[in-house]
Amino acid sequence: MINAAAYTKVDAAESEAGRREAWAVNVAGVGALVEAARKHRFTLVHISSDYVFDGSQTPHAETEPFSPLGVYGQTKAAADALVGSLPAHYLLRTSWVIGDGHNFVRTMATLADRGVSPDVVDDQVGRLTFTAEISRAIVHLLDTKAPYGTYNLSNDGEPMTWADIARAVFTARGRDPGSIRGVLTSEYVAGKSLAPRPRHSVLSLDKIIGSGFRPTDAMTQLQAYLSALE
Repeated sequence: MINAAAYTKVDAAESEAGRREAWAVNVAGVGALVEAARKHRFTLVHISSDYVFDGSQTPHAETEPFSPLGVYGQTKAAADALVGSLPAHYLLRTSWVIGDGHNFVRTMATLADRGVSPDVVDDQVGRLTFTAEISRAIVHLLDTKAPYGTYNLSNDGEPMTWADIARAVFTARGRDPGSIRGVLTSEYVAGKSLAPRPRHSVLSLDKIIGSGFRPTDAMTQLQAYLSALE
């Protein structure tokens, strides 16, 4: 059983209604899957998030204690604890996920094409994780019968800020990367109702690499992703 479902509206989760929905989906829902897995003895594959950490340490190892900053992170941490109670489980902890639908890269590509010059946070550091990479890692763990447990997963390469990634997108779309104005998180969130986010989201990839998996370079996959948008 591969569980890729989650309530991921990080900011909305801070509201009264959002908090209830986030706990219902991310914790109660996962709890039901855990009980089913225990009853029927199937392997559960679950996708987690760097939001279970406060970002004060870097890189994050699989063994780092939970320290979530907001409701979304709290629900993901609770779900991790539930999944971790199963003997047969693979928990993939990811960061900055990019795939189909609305996401940061698509937004930056659209802004670049429209001639907009946005302000982008330049003091949060991490690596992108493309959904194709998540799928590839799940297949690897299942096919190789890797030891059960938690595995960090992101694309590889030098850590970047959101502004760095935005500049890479603008360059790929033929825009001057100088059109991106990097701003501090404190400046970006001023006057807005936004959930707190971890400042450092870089995940240690040593464990999954040790299993024989070779993560794709983030910028290589970013170029391929942008080419597919055209």
